Amino acid sequence: MGGKADSTAMAAAWAALRALSHPTLADLFAADRDRPAALTRRIAWPVEPGSEAEVGMLIDFSKTHLDEAALTAFEALTAAAGFDGLREALFGGGIVNPTEGRAATHGALRGSGTPAQVDEAEALLARMGMLVEAIHEGALGEIRHCIAIGIGGSALGPALAIDALTRDLALVDVHVVSNIDGLALEQAFRACDPQTTLIALASKTFTTTETMTNAQSALRWLAENGVDDPGGRVIALTAAPEKAVEWGVDETRVLPFPESVGGRYSLFSSIGFPVALAIGMDEFGQMLAGAKAVDDHFRVAQGRANAPLLAAFCDQYYTRLRGCQTRAVFAYDERLALLPDYLQQLEMESNGKSVTADGKPVDGPTAAVTWGGVGTDAQHAVFQLLHQGTHLIPVDFIASIAPGDDLDPAHHRILLMNCLAQGAALMAGKPSDDPARAYAGDRPSTTFLVDDCDAAALGALIAFHEHRTFAGAVLMGINPFDQFGVELGKAIAKQIESGEGDFDPSTRALMTAAGLA
Repeated sequence: MGGKADSTAMAAAWAALRALSHPTLADLFAADRDRPAALTRRIAWPVEPGSEAEVGMLIDFSKTHLDEAALTAFEALTAAAGFDGLREALFGGGIVNPTEGRAATHGALRGSGTPAQVDEAEALLARMGMLVEAIHEGALGEIRHCIAIGIGGSALGPALAIDALTRDLALVDVHVVSNIDGLALEQAFRACDPQTTLIALASKTFTTTETMTNAQSALRWLAENGVDDPGGRVIALTAAPEKAVEWGVDETRVLPFPESVGGRYSLFSSIGFPVALAIGMDEFGQMLAGAKAVDDHFRVAQGRANAPLLAAFCDQYYTRLRGCQTRAVFAYDERLALLPDYLQQLEMESNGKSVTADGKPVDGPTAAVTWGGVGTDAQHAVFQLLHQGTHLIPVDFIASIAPGDDLDPAHHRILLMNCLAQGAALMAGKPSDDPARAYAGDRPSTTFLVDDCDAAALGALIAFHEHRTFAGAVLMGINPFDQFGVELGKAIAKQIESGEGDFDPSTRALMTAAGLA
């Protein structure tokens, strides 16, 4: 990648890490009464542009097994991996995706990049803003609904943001459709009036099979329901604007984004158009501001003071030193119900690799399996395994101090009590003479507390995990910005369509049973 790693020094650092002892959480707290203060980080941003008052996000890492020896060893690994140079390359437009020879400029979308990249991003954002404002003012007629069609990063980010930020009010009712299963598109059709519906078509290449198939069906639905010019209802969100125009979208309704922005990092680009349409450009700008605050912190904070890097230390500790194969994320806020799904793609598509950035086999496990759900629902579904199962699973708890509802404050108080109690219980455990009622304890967790689950906080959470993912990749020496693993299945699907592939007996039999042969 765009910085210099010392492979010999990295190997030595990992050897030192593997030689560490692993004190229990109880021992760590007993040895250091100031542990919570030492391992809590806060990232803040202005309440509104120009305000001196701040809100923010607190992250408590103290219930993880990181001690002074581990932190010192991870800081040595950080230096050996060339983290500072790679971080500079990330924000400076250097090649950090070596297999594809690309920069990764998603930071520039919120003002964290080279002046030229930031200027380009601001111009594209202004173009999007003008279109959003024109639609809100009726330039395309009455628009009350939008069907946003995409897949992967083109859908997961918008779906998360729209679900999180439009529970009180949506300027336009947006339905995100990603699945090629026609049931998903039909469900959106039933919720929308075709006479007042816009189609937002998101595809980086404008060739994605699932997306383009869904798009054609959406245009047919508009035409069959009396819309005179279905193509005039399409807004294209793409890094290939010329292909969108060839497909038939008017160039004034094409919102480009840079080729150097990967799909799972693209929410803050024109891929976020459906979000801006639903919440307005001012709120979208707040989401950018929250992300920028995390960018600024990640860009300058050193070693253990850097919150996303510290999170990456935790990830590597549990995956590589303690053999944990999964990491659980539980949002104690209904507005963040889709966050675990979003993080699955971000983390597993980025760091689910088996070779290093220079093409050599990795010398240990890479990304853990990210999974999770919403508390308190999850407490009555999967927490049995977390507390008493045989798997050691680090857990992230995410909650908002301010409630998102107007009901009796008891609702939110009970929610927060449950969130904090689960982390305490996982750590402390409880002995019992009855083995079935004994809790081993010494199970790790990290707690994220945002002051409020608003647009800025959502932007901050997303940027935090982007940088956590990048930092983890640097510590492992892998490339987080390619995703060739998703291509093979697509290629074989095309072979099944053409009937020209050489398939194994099982697949041939299944093709026959499914009526595909």
